[in-house]
Amino acid sequence: MGIQSCPYVTVDSKRRSVCSSSGFQLTADKVPDLSMNRQRRKKENQKRAGDRGQWANKTEYILVVAGNVVGLGNVWRFPYLCYKNGGGAFLVPYGLFAMVCGIPLFLLESSVGQYTQEGFVTSWRKLCPLAQGIGYGQAVVKLYDFSFIIIEAWALFYLVFSFSAQAPWATCENSWNTANCMGLHGNDSSSSNWTANLTMLKKHTSAATEFWERRVLGMSAGIEDLGSVRWELALCLLACWVFCYFSIWKGVKSSGKVVYFTATFPYVMLLILLIRGFTLPGAWEGIYYYLYPDLNRLANLEVWIEAGSQIFFSYSLTAGTLIVLGSYNEYSNNCYKDCFWLSLLNSGTSFVAGFVVFSVLGFMAQKQGVTVDTVVESGPGLAFIAYPQATAMMPLPQFWTFCFFLMLILLTVDSHFVAVECFITSIGDLFPKLFRKAGRHEMLVLFICCSFYLLHLLMVTEGGVYVFHLIDYYGMTRACHYFMALSECLALAWTFGADRLMDVIEDMTGQRPSGFFKLCWKYIIPLLSLIALILYLLDYKHLRIYQYVYPDWAYALGWTMTLSSVVMVPLWAAGQMCFTAGTIRQRLSVLCRPAEDLTWTNGEAETAVELNTSAGTT
Repeated sequence: MGIQSCPYVTVDSKRRSVCSSSGFQLTADKVPDLSMNRQRRKKENQKRAGDRGQWANKTEYILVVAGNVVGLGNVWRFPYLCYKNGGGAFLVPYGLFAMVCGIPLFLLESSVGQYTQEGFVTSWRKLCPLAQGIGYGQAVVKLYDFSFIIIEAWALFYLVFSFSAQAPWATCENSWNTANCMGLHGNDSSSSNWTANLTMLKKHTSAATEFWERRVLGMSAGIEDLGSVRWELALCLLACWVFCYFSIWKGVKSSGKVVYFTATFPYVMLLILLIRGFTLPGAWEGIYYYLYPDLNRLANLEVWIEAGSQIFFSYSLTAGTLIVLGSYNEYSNNCYKDCFWLSLLNSGTSFVAGFVVFSVLGFMAQKQGVTVDTVVESGPGLAFIAYPQATAMMPLPQFWTFCFFLMLILLTVDSHFVAVECFITSIGDLFPKLFRKAGRHEMLVLFICCSFYLLHLLMVTEGGVYVFHLIDYYGMTRACHYFMALSECLALAWTFGADRLMDVIEDMTGQRPSGFFKLCWKYIIPLLSLIALILYLLDYKHLRIYQYVYPDWAYALGWTMTLSSVVMVPLWAAGQMCFTAGTIRQRLSVLCRPAEDLTWTNGEAETAVELNTSAGTT
């Protein structure tokens, strides 16, 4: 017998060679066919469901995913992007990116979770161990995602003030107002001289702006001057984290019930605000600005990049969320059909939210005697300055303000507690023996919530808004989305195999996906992601807030946050290649092979192999 070198693996805590008893290495033709493993995998998943939980029914899954993907990006980002990038013409690149990137990646990630029944770290261990760094990178991004709870705290602060007899953002008779303040009576203009009205607005600061900057945030001069904690905001932040804890402390058993309210009620609020918006004077002028198509804008490359970025952001792609949520499904759930309906719901909500936003902005512009483009804002400026100012001009301002901020809170709540739940699930799947004992999950949730509440107190200081914008701009940047999309497609479509992935989906759902998905996974998404990543780096601009420029150390910290997630992928791959035994070819063979390929059936026994390789020869 000649000496043959084979990589060793850990099997039931014992080192064994990845060679058959006859001395030949396992090859693809000796691996049991995927269809033969269907019953075994169903049994394994039923056992895992007992250990880690499962959705009580299909409705819970739909509501949780809908609550997660339908969030702030639908209300304060999409309408502004649509207006800014050609109105109705923006729907062309948006729709194309939804078809070639959004829906295919949605299916890819949700099917990975459903197939592996694992979190966003350990799922890669089963499919392509070399790519497990993707999961660790997504875990880092999740930590930055937690910072969005500060928006929920701001909205709660406004919700409390919405019960005031006189909205404090409508007048200049408050202790925080300056001599340059202009209340609603000063804004309300029946003059048709738009230039004069605009000049007056530029010379003064609106009461809504002063309430936001001086009363709510107490903004300091910059990130260098954090100042003291705003204790009213700290209490709002505490309330948000307490709600988050009790939403997820029992895992999917509790979060699956919470979403029956938190995922559906925003649509009730959205419908109420939509009907009200259509009845306001000037509403149709705002809608005209929102949808009037400027086809010339399609020649601008930036419009296409913005459309792709919005798809990645609003569909929650490459963040690992869809993998975790899908992992709580039954093995036979039709994730193929789900991805179409949930994607349609997400994009449809974005489109309708544009009518809600721009009908109110049209009304506000008419009241001030200016054009709509003068009052259009995006992000926090829309939610906490423009919209409260507009509702204060309506009859029954308290009711409309309450409806808007309740909707905003519920949109944020879903996205936040799902992000925390996904992170905790993935930690539990990494260390099942430690966290699957009675009471351990609740303790882990409590530890995470308390720790991040204390960390997030930094963002309710007087300079906290600068910290938030830094994390938002660098921690969850486009570069992370594009790099992760490229890595996922290379790992699954090329290493695991696009055909094999199609087989997996067909085995689970009974439907084979269209060949178009294979084309997207293998070629279109990697190519577009690479191009977008290069263009982002070439067109990179430093973060600025109004006229404020961050110090150099803040920009360095920002890039450190960006690289902290991206670098996980090559670092993990390099580490695995270094510590795995054998030649380069043998190492790649082991690390790029799905765990199921290392399953060897010998008589009645079937041994599951974990990839924990070490050196050895036979």
